[in-house]
Amino acid sequence: MKKLFTVYDRYIFNQVLITTIVAILLFTIVWIAPEMLLNTIKKILAHEYTVKTGVMVLIYELPKILGKAFPVGLLLGSLFTFDKLSKDSELTIFRAVGMSFWRILAPLLVLSLIVTYLCFVTYDKWIPYSCQKLQEIKGGSSLTQYIYTKKDQNNHPEQAVIVSRFYQGEMTNVIVLNFSKQVFDDLHGLTNILTAETGYKGVDAEGKPSWVLKNVTDYDINEDGIFKSITKKDRVDILNGEDANDAYTIMLNSTKRDRDINNQDLKHYVNLLKKANLDEDYRLMYNKYLQRFFHPFVCVLLAIMGCLLGFSKPREQRLIGFTIAIGCIFVYYITLPFFDLLAEKGVLPPLITAAFPPLAFLCAIIAFYKSRDL
Repeated sequence: MKKLFTVYDRYIFNQVLITTIVAILLFTIVWIAPEMLLNTIKKILAHEYTVKTGVMVLIYELPKILGKAFPVGLLLGSLFTFDKLSKDSELTIFRAVGMSFWRILAPLLVLSLIVTYLCFVTYDKWIPYSCQKLQEIKGGSSLTQYIYTKKDQNNHPEQAVIVSRFYQGEMTNVIVLNFSKQVFDDLHGLTNILTAETGYKGVDAEGKPSWVLKNVTDYDINEDGIFKSITKKDRVDILNGEDANDAYTIMLNSTKRDRDINNQDLKHYVNLLKKANLDEDYRLMYNKYLQRFFHPFVCVLLAIMGCLLGFSKPREQRLIGFTIAIGCIFVYYITLPFFDLLAEKGVLPPLITAAFPPLAFLCAIIAFYKSRDL
């Protein structure tokens, strides 16, 4: 009997693996063919890319597609395999020899855990690496704006730094608002305003990190909000010490999408957002960070869902199972931005918004399992 189980496990594992790989390839081709491939070919013909560069662009685009293709492929692979086993009455034979549903499911669970790990590594390592390479090929934008507000313990602003353009460590057209401790009913007073043509992250006279502004115009303001004097300065250091490092890291990451950042850097970014009291950004990015751990395990849930949908009667329409499967995938991915918004606006805690979609899938699987009476 042990030998029978070993043969069965190998058989089911190989069958689901093959169909999953085919489904992932089809999903990737469908995703990459319409627009991405066409745009790359256009740029090659326009001599913006060489053929080698165009091929590398397509290769570096693959990890972003695989992040979604892994769970979709596993769902369709398990559904197709078990539907075929059901139509060929092989599942009936397995049940006849005393194998329970969960024993039949065992090799699929092993495969789903492997795919879960691949999905996790894809979001943590492969996608950030490929995005970095794509940025090097395509080049970055120099029109990135950034606003940083330094606040005191009472959440009152002390200093606001507005960077009009930021690219590769160089800042241009920088405006600094230094707030006074005097707070009116409708606004915060200002002590002075600095405008600088350029700036960069360097060190001050004491060797501590700071933001160095060059060619600065200093507008000094009195308590009544009237300019007292305007002076020119060659250099002004702002955001000294730890504030300089934190603000610079936040600025760097604010120009990226969450998928461009690996797990370790994303966690550090989330902590800095919380420290800087940037509440909306903190909640959104914390939700994205938690999704890195919940999303891969959707692979296991979708594998079980595919198996359940595959347990059909010999004359039951195959289209029904595939329609339900596609509907599940559509509902999952279409609701993720909605939960992102709920987290960002503080309607629900990030832990709930990140965990709710997988938990909803789990509840649906339990309900469907009981309804099938397996």
